[in-house]
Amino acid sequence: MEFISILLVAALVFGVCFLIDKGFHKVFRNTQQHTSGLSVRLSKRYGSIGLIIFVVGIAAIFTGLSDGWVLIVGGAILTLTGAALVTYYMTFGIFYDEDGFVLTTFGKRSKTYAYKDICTQQLYMTAGNVIIELHMADGRAVQLQSAMSGVYPFLDTAFAAWLVQTGRKKEECDFYD
Repeated sequence: MEFISILLVAALVFGVCFLIDKGFHKVFRNTQQHTSGLSVRLSKRYGSIGLIIFVVGIAAIFTGLSDGWVLIVGGAILTLTGAALVTYYMTFGIFYDEDGFVLTTFGKRSKTYAYKDICTQQLYMTAGNVIIELHMADGRAVQLQSAMSGVYPFLDTAFAAWLVQTGRKKEECDFYD
């Protein structure tokens, strides 16, 4: 009986996450760049691990109802952590076309940038990952990880459009490799 209830809770969580994702797309993502189909998204691991942690937290809460308050408190912490990971996965994205890109992050209003707004780029090497940081004209820094899906096509598009929008030629840019 416990196994069936866990499966039902997992199915409910997956269904709710699917509906929330569709709702986000309809309400908040309706600009030209959102409909281009080109995007940079976080690795699906964020959403998957968050969902697993959320389900384990719910299971701990249900088990704690009969076994004690420690499981209830631990389950609540796991549930909140899982929900935070899923929310972060669902709200972060860069949507782009040949004219510009929209940066969407949790808790901040989506911001549209032209490629000419990119002032500098810095690369950082971490353990098994490359972080690309784009500094924008308004002072904001956009961090991209090499593990994100669609990051390299975005960087190629951004560089080509930056050349066009700033009037430079590829030969003039000795930093490009």
